[in-house]
Amino acid sequence: MTKGIDLEDDKLHEECGVFGIYSHKENVALNTYWGLYALQHRGQESAGIAVSDGNNMDIKKGMGLVADVFKDGVGELSGHIAVGHVRYSTTGASLSYNVQPLKVYYDGGNLALVHNGNLTNAVELRNVLAKEGAVFQTTVDSEAVLTLIARSREKTLGGRVAEAANKIKGAFAFLIMNDSQLVAVRDPYGFRPLCLGRMEDGWVVASETCALDLVGAKLVRDVLPGEMLIIDSDTEEPKSVMYCEAQPKQTAHCIFEFVYFARPDSIMDGQSIYQARINMGRALARETKHIHADVVISVPDSGTPAAIGYGLEAGIPFLEGLTKNKYIGRTFIQPTQKQRLNAVKIKLNVNKPLVEGKSVVMVDDSIVRGTTSGKIVQLLKDAGAKEVHVCISSPPVTDPCYYGIDTSVRKELIASTKTVEEIRDYIKADSLHYISMEGMKQALTELQGSGICCACFNADYPDNAEDTVRQGTKFLFDKVHC
Repeated sequence: MTKGIDLEDDKLHEECGVFGIYSHKENVALNTYWGLYALQHRGQESAGIAVSDGNNMDIKKGMGLVADVFKDGVGELSGHIAVGHVRYSTTGASLSYNVQPLKVYYDGGNLALVHNGNLTNAVELRNVLAKEGAVFQTTVDSEAVLTLIARSREKTLGGRVAEAANKIKGAFAFLIMNDSQLVAVRDPYGFRPLCLGRMEDGWVVASETCALDLVGAKLVRDVLPGEMLIIDSDTEEPKSVMYCEAQPKQTAHCIFEFVYFARPDSIMDGQSIYQARINMGRALARETKHIHADVVISVPDSGTPAAIGYGLEAGIPFLEGLTKNKYIGRTFIQPTQKQRLNAVKIKLNVNKPLVEGKSVVMVDDSIVRGTTSGKIVQLLKDAGAKEVHVCISSPPVTDPCYYGIDTSVRKELIASTKTVEEIRDYIKADSLHYISMEGMKQALTELQGSGICCACFNADYPDNAEDTVRQGTKFLFDKVHC
């Protein structure tokens, strides 16, 4: 059997999605199940739900998609508080004992945690805690936070969580629950998203607003960077605590949430994801007026909104030149090297009459390793496209992310070792254009281009993450993403 291939290998991968609910009248387990369905795009390797009825905390989790893990339903999970998690792990960390929620028993009773993000000082924290006698059962950075909370001498759960949050560095959106409270925490920079929703009889917190929509919750607001919400009532407003002892002067929302990760129907930090991507496509068109194309197409589905925006701005038709097969998994077996193009054709097929004899603009959101873009260009050329101009709605990815996104080491990122012209030649496109940093930022009209983390494009890490991670390499424990 030959090695399977992953057509998503030329994309960045979001690490996790989180969902939590507090309600004595709603079916919290079922709502969490639906919430995780809405967040499935944020992680496809494992899923889990923990539920408390005030005395007992039950948990069900496993490897696979939400539908696979909960194929027998959630009927055995009952209570009034629940947290859920979907996860995408880096290579080597896709193990059953790393599946979240993580659960322990401490002096305050049951305690469970789910996490989206990545702690840059996790290796150091685990080393210090281990020397103090802590025992770890997983290899995920999130367990260090759970240990800090459980070992804290603060009297309240909120106090314990705040103390722990001030000891960690990096990106995090945590949901923590005991038998009586649900606590939501967002990192001081706001790297990872988290929002609050209101149900008729309860409260919901989730990574994205699309999860609120599915369970019938109304968006109240985003959890603020450096804020902790404590929910212990169906009706009373959650208690807000700005826990951060040294709040940064500026936020650093992850730009790739707006470019690629988030579902297009979500609203994040006040910005419509779909509108941001339309705007990015328009900016691309303005920056490539020298291209005189007949049609614009997208690499579906993530490139579609930007391609529509490009067509609107350029005044050329957007057509579905590539059709995506939505009924296959991310990986499959490539029978022989001779049939390497079948790996692309199984997932994408060219609508030949739409591109034959035409000059085509192909819009995608990113090129990370350059492994599939060239194959798609070849498919279009084989179908008779006269020219293929590749336009990317993000700048070249040159640097690794340390905030909860799966990127390779710097040398494996094609833009870190090749110029734009060399990448164009590598993928055999007639031209290649990346959106400018200014054009991308201006597309975020509600955020006005400020308070955005663009470290994957310029190595400008807001909290000096690269130095923190390098220091952590001297410790014994290997750092593994959430």
